[in-house]
Amino acid sequence: YHMTADILGLDGIGDERHACDAVALEDSEVCAAPFARLDEIARREPTLRRSLFRLISRDVCRRQDMMLLLGSLRAEERLGAFLLNLAERYQSRGYSPIEFTLRMTREEIASYLGLQLETVSRLFSRLQAEGLLQVQGRAIKLLDLRGLRLLAGRGRDSAPGIVTEIDPSRTPGINQGFPGASRR
Repeated sequence: YHMTADILGLDGIGDERHACDAVALEDSEVCAAPFARLDEIARREPTLRRSLFRLISRDVCRRQDMMLLLGSLRAEERLGAFLLNLAERYQSRGYSPIEFTLRMTREEIASYLGLQLETVSRLFSRLQAEGLLQVQGRAIKLLDLRGLRLLAGRGRDSAPGIVTEIDPSRTPGINQGFPGASRR
């Protein structure tokens, strides 16, 4: 699941073919950069080259984390890990990691996590009833990060892709400046 400022298409570098398609879930801006041209520029600019290597490394790590998530976690752990990963990614972009709008439908989340739609819907209801989060349509407010981490990690220090701390200095106020925030 890609977000603002993510790079798409890294899977096509090796054999110049992409393994999948991308579908925008909302209005988006795209900057196309042919890899051959980017590589040519990166050879002359070591800082750009290092940045590209970091981006590729992050993509590989995110894919590995997703494989671990799908292969080793139960349904509730997957959803908890998914929500915490979104929180971390929103925070890294300067948005609130506590309150955000899901860009995917429940059905898309289920498909992404390898679950059934009904399972995802039941889990959202259960996590809300347990006080871990608040759900209103696609608007999510994480109420208990520690509880979500415990749910996602099941006693481990951390699970793949799970935010361990929310840095308040990098967190704007609730509903301030993040995409799709509801104003109350």
